[in-house]
Amino acid sequence: MRGSRARRRRNLETADINITAFMNLMVILVPFLLITAVFSRVAILELNLPTASDAANPPKKPEFHLQIVIRANELIVGDTRGGLIKRIRKKDGKYDYKALSDLLQKIKARFPDKTAATILSEKQTPYDTLIQVMDAVRMYKAVVAGSVVNAELFPNISIGDAPARR
Repeated sequence: MRGSRARRRRNLETADINITAFMNLMVILVPFLLITAVFSRVAILELNLPTASDAANPPKKPEFHLQIVIRANELIVGDTRGGLIKRIRKKDGKYDYKALSDLLQKIKARFPDKTAATILSEKQTPYDTLIQVMDAVRMYKAVVAGSVVNAELFPNISIGDAPARR
C-alpha cells in the first residue's frame, strides 16, 4: 500500500516548463527578422477615367489632347486634333524615355495651359513600362537657381487600351 501512495504523490507533482531556450531564440530571431524585412514604398497616382456623360456629349470644337500610345516596339505621340506628332522607336531594345520627355517639354511650351494626357497601352505592356511612361508624362527634372526640381508637364493622366493595329 505504501508503494502505491508514493507513486500517486509522484504523479500529482507537475514539472515546471523551462522556456529559457525559447526566450533566447525569440530575442535573437525578432530583431533579425525586423532587420531583414523588405520595406516597400507605396505611391498612389490619381487617374481620371472617362465617364458616360463624356461619351454622350462630344465637344463641339476639337481641342488639343495629348495621346501617348505604347506599342511593343515604339511610343507614338499624337493628339486628337492633328494626329501623329512623332514616333519614338526603341533604342537597344529599350524605350527612350528621355526622348519622350524632351518631346513633351516642347509640346508643353506650345500648350502651357494643358495639363491632361491619355496613355494607351497594348494588353501585353509590362507594368514597369507603363509606370515609366506615366512618370515621363507627369514631370521632368529641371534646374532652377542651381537646384534640381521636378517640373510639371501633364499631371492629369487617363489610361486605356491602345487601338488595334491596322
